[in-house]
Amino acid sequence: MTKKERYAFVLNYFETHVPNAETELIYDNPYQLLVAVILSAQCTDKRVNMTTPAIFERYPDTAALSQATFDDLFPLIRSISYPNNKTKHLIGMAQMVMHDFNGEIPDTVAELVKLPGVGRKTANVITSVIHQQPNMAVDTHVFRVSARIGLTTNAKTPLQTELQLLKNIPKEKVHIAHHWLILHGRYTCLARNPKCEECGLRPACKYYQQLIKAQ
Repeated sequence: MTKKERYAFVLNYFETHVPNAETELIYDNPYQLLVAVILSAQCTDKRVNMTTPAIFERYPDTAALSQATFDDLFPLIRSISYPNNKTKHLIGMAQMVMHDFNGEIPDTVAELVKLPGVGRKTANVITSVIHQQPNMAVDTHVFRVSARIGLTTNAKTPLQTELQLLKNIPKEKVHIAHHWLILHGRYTCLARNPKCEECGLRPACKYYQQLIKAQ
């Protein structure tokens, strides 16, 4: 199977079986999604979703969050990984949005990465989820699944993975392909014990073909 055929198979499978894939983070607007994504770094979406309601109740918008103090915000995210840094990042993010972007969450990767706590992955998530821009956020799931299936070749960094995926996935499908790969990695292509026997991507998966050969 050529790489072009592999991409076609994988994308067709996901389109057929997971046509409405979306983020599992719960949010109502760009501000809430940005807060949730910043909190989600090295933390589960489930834990984030348990934490954000109290934050949004007390700080319903960027203006309110920009006035928060560390001591007030920290208790609300104590259960999240790296709460000290994330508390500082959230307050700093809100203050910069108010000061530099007139209170509006930026809609470009170049502007978003200027905000505290926002790296390329987070910026890609915001722009692809909110604006359906053809940006590919690469987390551990996307990195692992892409390499295992054979969508990427010798990609050593998230950026290399991102660029290879963007080269081969049609622009109009990039924003949903991000969710397809994450969800596949979260529930089927697990890090330690991938559920190969129940995976519909076996005919196109390099990892699975190697397992067969090894038997």
